[in-house]
Amino acid sequence: MALKGDRYELDTDISFFMNETAARGVVVSVSTQGSGSAMDSAAALVTVAANPSGANPLGILLNDVVNIDLTRQHLNQHKDEVQQGGKVTILTKGNVVTDRISGTPTAGGVAYLAASGLISTSQATGAPAIGRFLSTKDADGYAKVAVNLP
Repeated sequence: MALKGDRYELDTDISFFMNETAARGVVVSVSTQGSGSAMDSAAALVTVAANPSGANPLGILLNDVVNIDLTRQHLNQHKDEVQQGGKVTILTKGNVVTDRISGTPTAGGVAYLAASGLISTSQATGAPAIGRFLSTKDADGYAKVAVNLP
């Protein structure tokens, strides 16, 4: 589990597709851009950036993206699963409690994009800030993060 239910979703975006599997709670970045409103453009893709340098983060992934045989089983609606290649929901402004954190956060510290879509306490070369930490890690490794992306 990468996200806990304690969250505040102020602004989300549903205009991007994702062609790889990923767990909710990671930071996704622009892979390819659509044109115009791009609401149904297959060219509007997001990815989990392996290297944060030069990445354009969009926000926190709110869905689990899976690759399953839909002729044998259904997507788990209770986990908000999306089939690989489908539209995903991205949190651009709000608060989440996640364990996808690299380092030891302190409340008020700046949160940066890190490798593999993690949220870091320290800035790697060229890595953009995505928000602020609102707490330290708990016993299970979860911390509250305020995401504020344009």
